Amino acid sequence: MPVMLIETETTPNPATLKFLPGRTVMDNGTRDFATPEEAEASPLAEAIYALGDVTGVFFGRDFVSVTAAPGVAWSSLKPDVLAILLDHFSAGMPLFKPARAGFSVPAEDEGVTTDDPADAEIVAQIKELIETRVRPAVANDGGDIVYRGFDKGKVYLKMQGACAGCPSSSATLKSGIEQLLRYYVPEVTEVRAV
Repeated sequence: MPVMLIETETTPNPATLKFLPGRTVMDNGTRDFATPEEAEASPLAEAIYALGDVTGVFFGRDFVSVTAAPGVAWSSLKPDVLAILLDHFSAGMPLFKPARAGFSVPAEDEGVTTDDPADAEIVAQIKELIETRVRPAVANDGGDIVYRGFDKGKVYLKMQGACAGCPSSSATLKSGIEQLLRYYVPEVTEVRAV
């Protein structure tokens, strides 16, 4: 049996580590588990939360980001997270539990504002910039940013994974993303996190 190696990377959020199992984690999209209850949809996320010192789990295309609780040292938590990831991926276990009656998985579009149809062209430009310029950059840092709406010049984005709760996230939002969107889409006046 080949030996599996999981690499780790730091992120701009000191509470979050990015784990790279050397294989695809999510075929399509991303998934954020901000609470233990949300993690019940995934055996892997549930096992990581069961460690007790975790406040967030995020699945990207080829990585898993884990956020440690305040005051928890990664030196003590990291070996336990690595063991869970190794067991999961080595055994080829499913990422998600099968859906069952009365159990719903939150939709990725949960919390989306309804965009004005008159703004369709502007919204399309914003979404294209987020998809091609913003999301790949934040994925490198172990997180994701999801479009949530456009209203009267304001763009609403949801920060996930390492981006959620990161000390530098507001600077990234204002100095990076807002400037980028305002440059290419003059109708954008402000970017806000939801």
